Amino acid sequence: MRRFHSLCEPRMSICTRFAPSPTGYLHIGGARTALFAWLYARHHGGEFVLRIEDTDLERSTPESVNAILEGMAWLGLTYDRGPFYQTEHFARYREVIQKLLDTGHAYHCYCTREELEVMRTEQMERKEKPRYDGRCRHRKEPREGVQPVVRFRTPEEGVTIVDDMVRGKVAFQNHELDDLIIARSDGTPTYNLTVVVDDMDMKVTHVIRGDDHLNNTPRQINILRALGAEPPRYGHLPMILGPDGLKLSKRHGAVSVMQYRDEGYLPEAVLNYLVRLGWSHGDQEIFTLDELVRLFDIAEVNQSASAINPEKLLWLNQHYIRTLDPDHVARELGWHLGQIGIDPSEGPEPRQVVLAQRDRCRTLREMAEASVFFYREFTEYDPKAWRKNLTAEALPVLQALHDGFRALGAWEKEALHQVVLHTGEMLGLKLGKVAQPLRVALTGGTASPSIDLTLELVGRDRTIARIERAQAKISAESA
Repeated sequence: MRRFHSLCEPRMSICTRFAPSPTGYLHIGGARTALFAWLYARHHGGEFVLRIEDTDLERSTPESVNAILEGMAWLGLTYDRGPFYQTEHFARYREVIQKLLDTGHAYHCYCTREELEVMRTEQMERKEKPRYDGRCRHRKEPREGVQPVVRFRTPEEGVTIVDDMVRGKVAFQNHELDDLIIARSDGTPTYNLTVVVDDMDMKVTHVIRGDDHLNNTPRQINILRALGAEPPRYGHLPMILGPDGLKLSKRHGAVSVMQYRDEGYLPEAVLNYLVRLGWSHGDQEIFTLDELVRLFDIAEVNQSASAINPEKLLWLNQHYIRTLDPDHVARELGWHLGQIGIDPSEGPEPRQVVLAQRDRCRTLREMAEASVFFYREFTEYDPKAWRKNLTAEALPVLQALHDGFRALGAWEKEALHQVVLHTGEMLGLKLGKVAQPLRVALTGGTASPSIDLTLELVGRDRTIARIERAQAKISAESA
């Protein structure tokens, strides 16, 4: 059994963790939690650990584990230790459960499910909060025919204070915290036990997680104290809402990190977007990763929920498409070209396409789809563009361009531009009357980068072949 004791030493060193359950994809709420924990560790020169909480054997899947690892890798949230899997440490959890039993901090509970249901029903009828009433706290003898659970003996008096890094001090009356189950009747540990043992063994100093865990925190603090361990500092992040102010769900669009990748967003844009869901630094909107590491302060995280804003993410994505190193953007674009069946080796280098299209596209998927004509022959022309631009009057324009391009030496942007200008001067036409028929012949539509750049990227052979194809179609329709 691999133990955690060597991690994050010494105790004074900052150690944060991200501990997702592999029961689905890495959603944006989890990604934001991972980002904030990562930033906190990096800001303080500490360590960031990835732990997979896979003890829910019925719902945990290898596919979900892979989705989490893939999402973390795509976002660039590198971890210093891990991934560690809770299912590899059941012996350690049994050891701790036995220690709690031996020291009187836990006890066996023999109540049946039916008895517990009757207890809750009676409490609700008395307008009381449903909770376990501790009836087995002092039981000495086992109950024949009943396999017991193990409950933690919560202190009956006093207050547990959660000194939250986001919310400030939050007080919980111990008598309102019932004796939670820490081991099921089959001996498997529950979440509140495993997370405590792991945080203790891994020497985690700061736990940053969603505020849906806030009610678990006093219970976990009490278990840690029963084990003689110093609890970490906690910071509970407010939830993320949809644009309509309701809880985020699939109806709001992309909720999986990798779905954002699939829709053409850059990881830099998603990280910048996520960090602004609840954290701010003055009026600054755009941050490099180095800036985030330097500036991030969890004390500046808002206590109120944040709503997603798809238009803001699109704006950020277009900014990064335009400003990041074209080689980096091109690597991401190459993946999107492959997703629509395009082999990037069968046309211009993706870097050239990025430089040509980056001011026109808000997502990489949009850029890939708008660039298909650079790599693959199209089968149809846009009907409206054809009717307007490729009439019989366009035949002499296309023929002059065809002759000029065939006679051209170097296939370069400036020389191509001169051929287009010369054709217009020769035929007494404005540039648009030359460039637009040529654009439709080359691309099948009216949208493309500048005509000289489009020509350069389409290439000599494809350009001449497409002009001839358009000429033949015009002639056939005019006959």
